[in-house]
Amino acid sequence: MKNYDVVIAGGGFSGSIAAIAASREGAKTLVIESNGFLGGTLTGAGVGPMMTFHAGDKQVIRGITDELIERLKESGKSPGHILDSSMYTYSVTPFDAEAMKYEIETMLLESGGEVLYHTMLAGAQMSNGRIESIKICNKAGVSDIKAKIFIDATGDGDLGAFAGIPFTKGREKDGAAQPMTLNMKIRDVNMEKLKEFIKKDPENFARIHKDVTTIDKVPRLSVIGFVKEFNEAKEKGEISIKREDVLFFETNNPGEIIVNTTRILGCDSTDPWSLSKAEIEGRKQCKELEAFFKKYLTGFENATFIQSGPSIGVRGSRQIKGLYTLTAEDLLNKEKFEDTIAHSGYPIDIHSPDGEGTASKMLEWGDYYNIPLRILVPENIDNLIVVGRCVSATFEAQAAIRVTPTVGAIGQAGGTAAAIAAKKMISVQNVDVKEVQERLVENGSYLDV
Repeated sequence: MKNYDVVIAGGGFSGSIAAIAASREGAKTLVIESNGFLGGTLTGAGVGPMMTFHAGDKQVIRGITDELIERLKESGKSPGHILDSSMYTYSVTPFDAEAMKYEIETMLLESGGEVLYHTMLAGAQMSNGRIESIKICNKAGVSDIKAKIFIDATGDGDLGAFAGIPFTKGREKDGAAQPMTLNMKIRDVNMEKLKEFIKKDPENFARIHKDVTTIDKVPRLSVIGFVKEFNEAKEKGEISIKREDVLFFETNNPGEIIVNTTRILGCDSTDPWSLSKAEIEGRKQCKELEAFFKKYLTGFENATFIQSGPSIGVRGSRQIKGLYTLTAEDLLNKEKFEDTIAHSGYPIDIHSPDGEGTASKMLEWGDYYNIPLRILVPENIDNLIVVGRCVSATFEAQAAIRVTPTVGAIGQAGGTAAAIAAKKMISVQNVDVKEVQERLVENGSYLDV
């Protein structure tokens, strides 16, 4: 049986950053990942751009997550942080997904970390409030791996659930989750013709109409709108998607867009039958959108639908109960925590579990909220830390902190805390938060504490 200081279940974005952080702190680190690459939704679900590293003009997410973007910028695979021309949030960060796979993997290997691909978590062996080992399965069969500290970065809180930790799922009143989305990528869009189309009817675009000149000021375009065209297509039975508008973002590659518009309701990512149903419905909706773009939108005459996301994007499922549960009030009131380990300026962003509509709760311009270490730490398991979208948060709070820059910052904190616990042979509950904060700042993170 192989033995490590820190084992991360899940090599998504938060898990990958956690692994790099732990390994850089000197921990013998392994990532278990079901895909053949790291990066999670950014590289395996067609999600992009990253949004947002900022609160107003202030960059509040830095550290390893921003270091990755700098590496992509150096190789011409990201323009870096740019203005969000849809005006929903402060900034967006387009990137090339293939380059992201390479850079994040390279950063892990450079740190001394290891990765085991094509491997799934299958269980946890418990003893006296500790995870003694985890059970994994792959082409070689079923085996066990031991570690001093484990990190649940599965997105769905699988390891926490296997360990018997209480969790919640979805909206408090009925358990309903935000809809899933299967993104799609389209290339050879004539962006200049598209911009002219937008300028002719700016009222057809949420927030863009406030200053339509913004679309000429950014190197890559972000768009929410086409409400009239979308409604016409729905009335004619050409679109079945329960959404009120179209959302897409230009990638690092000019003229290539990621369409974030499908909406699959009533499915559960922790149920493989339900998840399979969602994937099938997502592809059906992508076909509807392909026809819609060709028929209704200027600039798509010669465009080509090149792929749907390799897997569907999940906004939320299990929230593993921690020492503290983050609430919407904490975010909106900018609650101060002594154990703050990250900040974010992204709003509460709820895609309706019931159908059409997106409910947002915005902070004042430039404000940002605080994320405490306690939402990463379960109460009764001595050697488990949770990172990513499955941390301890209410439905509303999770709808804000689930985005990739934020979970990257959370991942760096979780990996740092795990390495400290492993080195000192202490429980995760007894890690000195001041030491975690000091190490985060020393390694480039921004902390206002």
